Amino acid sequence: MMQSSYLFNLFKKCKTSILSKLCVALLILICVDFVTGKVINHFYFIQTSGPEFVTSYAIDKTKADILIFGSSRANHHYHPRVFEDKLHLTCFNAGRDGFDIFYHYAVLKTILTRYKPKIAILDLKTEEFKKMQSSYDQLSVLLPYYKNHPEIREIVQLKSRWERLRTFSQICPFNSTLSYIILGNTDFNRKRRNEINGYVPLTKQWKGPVNTYRVDNDYELDPKKIKIYENFIRDCLNSKIKLYIITSPYYVKYLNIDKSIELGHNIAEKYNIPYYDFSNDTTFINHPDLFSEKDKAHLNNAGAEILTTEIIEKYLKPTKQD
Repeated sequence: MMQSSYLFNLFKKCKTSILSKLCVALLILICVDFVTGKVINHFYFIQTSGPEFVTSYAIDKTKADILIFGSSRANHHYHPRVFEDKLHLTCFNAGRDGFDIFYHYAVLKTILTRYKPKIAILDLKTEEFKKMQSSYDQLSVLLPYYKNHPEIREIVQLKSRWERLRTFSQICPFNSTLSYIILGNTDFNRKRRNEINGYVPLTKQWKGPVNTYRVDNDYELDPKKIKIYENFIRDCLNSKIKLYIITSPYYVKYLNIDKSIELGHNIAEKYNIPYYDFSNDTTFINHPDLFSEKDKAHLNNAGAEILTTEIIEKYLKPTKQD
């Protein structure tokens, strides 16, 4: 009887000791997460270049009259200085490489809580509405803004309803951005990207021939992307923003129309939003020197200046009636 009592008391002490150690370890983990997270948060929001800087500036600071939205094709195809010089309106390019309509709409929603720009341009790319897991995974880059911007929470949670749990940690929201944070705080990155109000010019020229291409429309459309696209249009209309939807040039001769482009055009038409398609424009297809050596989907700086000028002269230049 005494032996069993002794064993019971020993087990009780061991259990208490283990629980104490677990509590101490948990407390240390919380402290490390808090301190480290605060340091990362500081360096994240003081970046002076790079994609995270552009996102932060668009979400929290820009008051530009003209805003550009879209993927890398937006980021490299629309030159803010040309808009400013010709229209005498401020311009910021909020395009971000590799991102889809979910991201563009989230950024628009945060901006509309602060002010209403006069003009918005959304660059619509081929396969914009294609159903892809990567379109949801990339929403993690918006986690640093989740707590202070409730207007984007519903969009971020499209990735997963558990995504908000990651924001309980101070470190987790920045997991996908650590390498960008390091680069974004260096002079090297600033010189390498040469950003101009968010716009990143591409240099050199495409050397290859133009190819004829038949679009493969055998892909599944994502209803959530289509809904978000319509929300983007409606929010601009409700805010009395002049929205222009543009498919900028590709160095490809298309034999048929990508179904995302066709759908995007039809939806824009439904809301009486102007849509302009430069994908087969001979001004660009006949001039490989206007495309970057990067690939056939991106204009170089000379091409971006010509495209921006053409958009202004044809579609944005105020008339006497305006």
